[in-house]
Amino acid sequence: MGLHVGDEPSDVVRNREAVSKALGWQLEAWTCAEQVHGAAVHVVTAGERGRGRAVREDAVADADALITNEPDILLASLYADCVPLYFYDPVRRVVGLAHAGWRGTVQEIARLTVEAMRQHFGSRPSELVAAIGPAIGACCYEVDEAVISKVEPLLQELRTDGATLAEDTLVPSEQGRARINLKEINRQIMIKAGILPTSIELSQMCTGCRTDLFFSHRMEQGGTGRMASWIGMERGDVFS
Repeated sequence: MGLHVGDEPSDVVRNREAVSKALGWQLEAWTCAEQVHGAAVHVVTAGERGRGRAVREDAVADADALITNEPDILLASLYADCVPLYFYDPVRRVVGLAHAGWRGTVQEIARLTVEAMRQHFGSRPSELVAAIGPAIGACCYEVDEAVISKVEPLLQELRTDGATLAEDTLVPSEQGRARINLKEINRQIMIKAGILPTSIELSQMCTGCRTDLFFSHRMEQGGTGRMASWIGMERGDVFS
């Protein structure tokens, strides 16, 4: 599903078209960003519908989260271990989609997405529903001191704010290394942002464990494709 990993572009576009058709959407609605493992949130307007669907250079630049209140726009993001974050405001009819690697997680892209939905569209965090999709789990995600040193301050901040973190959120493995649970950290950031815990769906599936179903950049040593997440409002409904 990705135009940036060396696959034949025409094959990628056909795959995207097949997915869109299976969803009952047109390929022209497919809208995505050039992800940079950051925390920028971009508001997609009606005039930006379809950006990045067929040409990488046409994608929304330097954004890892997209939000919109426009119907008939299918927001899409690409993954191969990072965490897909979905947001929906059923009251004001706003959707959001964020890509959270460890860098985006540390920068709290989940919170920034919620804040952007509030700022631009008046969304109330307590009225949002959210989901965290399949991503690499703590079972397969071991990191070094450089990453640990960035994650630990965030975990301390979450604990200070009253978060009860799962036991596998950060587990030391060997000298200077640890396994971290990015999905759980992002769940806690969503809660900190004001989303009710009961309004967050969390997938337990690990992309590292299930390379039969998913692409895993880590387990396949970088030689892999990209999966897509998507969310959009189809007139009077939401589909993701």
